[in-house]
Amino acid sequence: MREEVKNIYLSYGIDVDKVIDKLKNVKISLHCWQLDDVNGFENEGALTGGIQTTGNYPGKARNFKELTDDLEFALKYIPGSKKINLHAIYQTGKIVDRSEITPVQFAPWVEFAKKNGLGLDFNPTIFSSPMLVDNMSLSSPIKEVRDYWIRHCVNSLKVTEYFGRELNQKSLMNIWIPDGLKDAPADRMGPRKRLKESLDEIFKQYKYDKNVMDVAVESKVFGIGMESYTTGSHEFYMNYAIKNNLLCLLDTGHFHPTESVADKISSMLLFNDSLAFHVSRPVRWDSDHVLKLNDDLQDVADELVKCDALDRAYIGLDYFDASINRVSALIIGARNMEKALLKALLTPWDLLKIAQDGLNHTRVLAMQEELKCLPWGEVWDEYCDKCGVKREAEWFSDAIEYEKNVLSKRGN
Repeated sequence: MREEVKNIYLSYGIDVDKVIDKLKNVKISLHCWQLDDVNGFENEGALTGGIQTTGNYPGKARNFKELTDDLEFALKYIPGSKKINLHAIYQTGKIVDRSEITPVQFAPWVEFAKKNGLGLDFNPTIFSSPMLVDNMSLSSPIKEVRDYWIRHCVNSLKVTEYFGRELNQKSLMNIWIPDGLKDAPADRMGPRKRLKESLDEIFKQYKYDKNVMDVAVESKVFGIGMESYTTGSHEFYMNYAIKNNLLCLLDTGHFHPTESVADKISSMLLFNDSLAFHVSRPVRWDSDHVLKLNDDLQDVADELVKCDALDRAYIGLDYFDASINRVSALIIGARNMEKALLKALLTPWDLLKIAQDGLNHTRVLAMQEELKCLPWGEVWDEYCDKCGVKREAEWFSDAIEYEKNVLSKRGN
C-alpha cells in the first residue's frame, strides 16, 4: 500500500494500520449450509418449513468430508477471524433422531475447528421434519409435537455448550422456527402463548453455562406457506429476549422490503448488551442471495462500527444459492462482509457526528460523498496481504481449478 494512501486517511484521523489490526479480530461465522443447499447429512429430501433453495449447479457437497474439504478451500481466501455455523442436521457418524442429538454426533466438527483455528456456532434444525405438523413446532397445539422440539432444543443447548468449552470461545445457539399460517388466523395469541411456554420450558429444563455460550432468538416476517401469520414475529422475540436476558437475532432478509435493519441496531443496543445477526441479501423477499457490497450491507456494517458494537455482536452469514458455484459463493459473500466492515472502519464517524451535532448537515452530506472517492481498495489489498489471502483479481482462478479438479467429479 502506498504511503500516500495512509496519509490521506490520516488527514481524516484514521490510522489505517490500527483499522487493519482491528478488523483481523472481528469474527465472522460462515454458514456451512451454503455448500450443500441446507440438505445436511440426514436425508436427501426436499426442504420444508418455509425454506427452499433454487438451482442445481453441479458439485454440491454430499457428506462430511466433501463439506469440510470445501470449507478448507474457502477459508484460504477469506481474510480475518472465522467461525463455522452449523445446523443440527449436520450431525456426523451414526445419525440419531434430532431429539436425541448429543455432543458425540458433533465431535468431528470440534476436531475440524481445532485443526483450522475456528470457533463453532449452532442452530437446532426446526424444519424439514415429519414432526413439523401443519407448519407448527414449538407453538403447535399438539403437545407431543411441542415436547419433541423442546427435547431437540434442550439437547442443542448441550451441544452448543460443548462447543464453547472445547474451543475456549463463546458459541452462539440460535433458535428459529417456521411456525405460522397461510391465511388469516382465527387466533394470534394462542400460538404465541404456546411458543412462550415452550421456550420457558427449554430454559427451565437446562441451565446452560453463560460463560461459554449465548442463546439468540430469530424472527421472521413471513415464510412460504406462512404468508399471513408468523408466530415468532420481531415484536415477540424482541420482548422475549430482553425479558429473559437472551440475544435478539436480526436476519437482514426477515423483514419487510421497505424496513431498514440497520436503523434498528442503535435502538436495540441501548437496551441489549449484545445482538446477533444473520446477514443475507433479500431480493423482493427472503431469498437469501449471496451478499453483494451494496448499500444495505454497508448500512449494517456502518451502524455496527458507529455504535462501537463490534465486540457486542455475533455476525453470522446466511445465504444459499444453488444456481452458481457454491464454494465461490461462500467466498464472495464473506469477502463482501469484510469489505463492508473495512469501509465502515475507514470512515471518520467522529467528524461526521461533530458536523451533525453542529447542525451542519450540508457538511455531513458533502463529506459522505467525499469519502466514497477515497482509495479504500488499496487498504483492502493490504488487509488481504496481511491475512495471507489472495487479492481480489487473484483468487477466482484457483476456484475455477478447484471446480475442475474436485467439484465437477462429484456427479451431482
